[in-house]
Amino acid sequence: MKPFSRLAVLSLLFVLILHPIIPAQEATSLWQHVTPGVDYRQFFMPGPNHVNVLRMERENSQVTLETGFAQGSASGGLETVRQIAERYDGAINAWGGTWNGINRVVAAVNGSYFDPKTGIPLSGAVHSGWYARRFADRQSSSGFAWTLERQPFIGGCIAHPPRRQVINLLKSDQSVLINRVNTLREDFELVLYTPQYGAYTPASNNAVTELVVEISQPLLIIPLPDGIEGKVIRITETEEGTQIPFDAVVLSAQGETAIALQSAVAIGDLLRISQEIRHFQSNCRDANSHSWTKTYAALGASYLFLRDGVVQPLGELGAILRNPRTAIAFNNRYVYLIVVDGRDMFGSLGMSMVELGIFARDYLAADWGAAMDGGGSSTMVIEGHLVNKPNSETSTGVKPTHQERNVANAWFVVSSLPLQKSDVFHSGQTVAISGLIPVNLRQGPGTNYALLYSLEPGTKGNVLDHMLNGVKAKDYNWWKVDFGGLIGWVSEEYIVPQP
Repeated sequence: MKPFSRLAVLSLLFVLILHPIIPAQEATSLWQHVTPGVDYRQFFMPGPNHVNVLRMERENSQVTLETGFAQGSASGGLETVRQIAERYDGAINAWGGTWNGINRVVAAVNGSYFDPKTGIPLSGAVHSGWYARRFADRQSSSGFAWTLERQPFIGGCIAHPPRRQVINLLKSDQSVLINRVNTLREDFELVLYTPQYGAYTPASNNAVTELVVEISQPLLIIPLPDGIEGKVIRITETEEGTQIPFDAVVLSAQGETAIALQSAVAIGDLLRISQEIRHFQSNCRDANSHSWTKTYAALGASYLFLRDGVVQPLGELGAILRNPRTAIAFNNRYVYLIVVDGRDMFGSLGMSMVELGIFARDYLAADWGAAMDGGGSSTMVIEGHLVNKPNSETSTGVKPTHQERNVANAWFVVSSLPLQKSDVFHSGQTVAISGLIPVNLRQGPGTNYALLYSLEPGTKGNVLDHMLNGVKAKDYNWWKVDFGGLIGWVSEEYIVPQP
């Protein structure tokens, strides 16, 4: 990029004089109401720069933050931000700590950095209370987090103390260490798989012992001596992988750990799962006052550009250059989702991290701010409509082609709507697949969950007992049914009662 001429500098100063900084709280008339607790505003800045900002009231109980994964999987996948938002719109959530609400996705922005070939996130992730992907130990920063107490924070250096990631077998008061979460197995290790890994645990060249543990709430980060309790409902020895229900985890072990589990656990046994994240400042030495316990949503962040009201100095080249940016900032009243358009010299150049920090501090009165993935990934969607101009450097002639890039995950602002249920069927009732075409049996109650099996018309099954039976999600009512050993969730629209 060429240096500014003297005339350009004078012009910029003239624009700044004519357009002084107006704190967000003083310019309320410029914000457009989206839904209770949520407003949107466009900023046309000198540069030029076009900035899209969505703000959410931290104390408004009608809205919350949530994360979502492309293809519904934290193990890899790619979709546009709009597609990810559509996937989770109308789906059940666990805001409050249990499955008691339905998402109405108000807005979405792209999330963390990822491998563009696989869609695997390059950092950790918490979704709807599930710690679905671990953050790396002993790195200077981790991610942006939102807790069940409606507290936002930007994570510093973290560590997972090995002896604090534990399965406690309540019958015998024995403990087994959790070595990994949602990754491939290693010999003599215990790996914990959550539903965000996928519909099944990975296949293996050798037989593994796997315990399916049903839980009544998401597997929140809760340290010893507490934890999330569950009941063992299935024990298998398999090479092909085990189905992961939407409300369960699978404990997978090989070698000596598998032998120990087989001798100590039986179907029906209760156990407690405890996880802990130790939190430090970026130097990985001094304690950080923010706790990861009961984090509801989190994704990896990159550059911390605003720390306690102080704009941070420029670092590596990627922070110095002007680029499209996606960021999250907050103060004691609002959380802000920010998307800066860029790479368009006549429309919006983009910002450096220092410029982003100055904008968040002076225009939004934010105290803290961190960047998400930026560049061509930077996207903001409100009520299903794209509101910014993504620029992934493709062009036709001299004008850029603004098209959405596929990404791995996203941040949402959602309204949590109350559950609605049907009472058409009851537990223990025999039903059959109706119609003339095969019907999908899914991992959980909603089309956002993975497809398990395709059932032929006339296939009979029995309705199983579950607290969410009849729940309306993704525009259908859902029932948990056992079709001769094939267990999953089916839409009420495609089953009929049998005598």
